[in-house]
Amino acid sequence: MYMNNGNRLLFIYNPNAGRGVAKLHISEIIETFCGHGYEVTVYATQEKGDASSCVKRIGGGFDRIVCCGGDGTLNEVTDGLMALDRVPPCGYIPAGTVNDFANSFNLPKNVKKAAHIAVTGESVPCDIGEINGDYFDYVAAFGAFTDVSYETNQSAKNILGKIAYLLEGAKRLRKMSKYSVKLYIGDEVIEDEVIYGMITNSFSVGGFLSMFDDDVALDDGEFEALFIKYPKNVIELQAIINALLSGDVECKYFYYRHVSEIRIVSDEYMSWTIDGEYGGTYKEATIKNHRGAIPFVRRINEN
Repeated sequence: MYMNNGNRLLFIYNPNAGRGVAKLHISEIIETFCGHGYEVTVYATQEKGDASSCVKRIGGGFDRIVCCGGDGTLNEVTDGLMALDRVPPCGYIPAGTVNDFANSFNLPKNVKKAAHIAVTGESVPCDIGEINGDYFDYVAAFGAFTDVSYETNQSAKNILGKIAYLLEGAKRLRKMSKYSVKLYIGDEVIEDEVIYGMITNSFSVGGFLSMFDDDVALDDGEFEALFIKYPKNVIELQAIINALLSGDVECKYFYYRHVSEIRIVSDEYMSWTIDGEYGGTYKEATIKNHRGAIPFVRRINEN
């Protein structure tokens, strides 16, 4: 039997995620944990909010927590972990349909392999986002197509590429929703009309590669923030589409910033997507970066 310094593990899984993937492999997952010297407590979520409640209630008494489900389940576990005085390492077995967080941590889709990494991998501090008191792991977004952008096929190279294709299909500019916003970033104040905004800390959003991968570090205390201006005519629209498809974040119709905190004020209520799920409707949103707040477990770098 393998031994480890801490031997109490809380395993939280969503039995409905990914068409019941966790239920199909529950025995081999637990065997993997036990085989590495862990005493395992298992909790199956029953409804929304269960994972968060479980972690807040008993998570502090464990040496390791492992979550199995989609990014929504992981988001709940994160919410629970952020309430603890002592945060144990957290492993993740992806079982959802998108699994952006797993992509950023190079976690395999094979459940048994991911379970092995969850108990043998290295724990690394990861930045956690907060929007109006709610936490997120990798993305908060509003505006054009956020209601459908996480349910697309894999034909585009990235999520913003997908938005570019959807913009291409927009027949009339007047049908495009726009938001009058003020962006407060440190001493900078930006006031403009935008069609989309995204604050992210990920190499993958919506199952696609991020267009600013080279700027991403998961533990640097900063998010990558991108806002797309409202195009006043078809020429500007085409320039935006071209920039999205080419990954040109310096496009004059974008605002691209590295932010540790940002306040976004709108003239009207805006619906937000948080980690691929509905995240509430706000006229004002304050987003903060909690640097290295949670030690997540990733595959050991063999280089």
